[in-house]
Amino acid sequence: MKRFSNNPIHPLFDTILDRFFLQILPSIHHKIQWLDVESSSVERILLSTNYPNLYRLGLYNLEIEEAKHLFT
Repeated sequence: MKRFSNNPIHPLFDTILDRFFLQILPSIHHKIQWLDVESSSVERILLSTNYPNLYRLGLYNLEIEEAKHLFT
């Protein structure tokens, strides 16, 4: 996630994202069947938990080198 030091709202946004990745996703991971993910958060989302019922994954704005890093 990009950081903007001059934006006073951004720390709140980080707190919300942390809660999403650390609490919400792990509690609903077994219900997720489809994820559409943007490049800035793909690694954190994929590594935050296991998705046993995931059958479709959409990746957006993902560079080839980043994809190679994630999937090799």
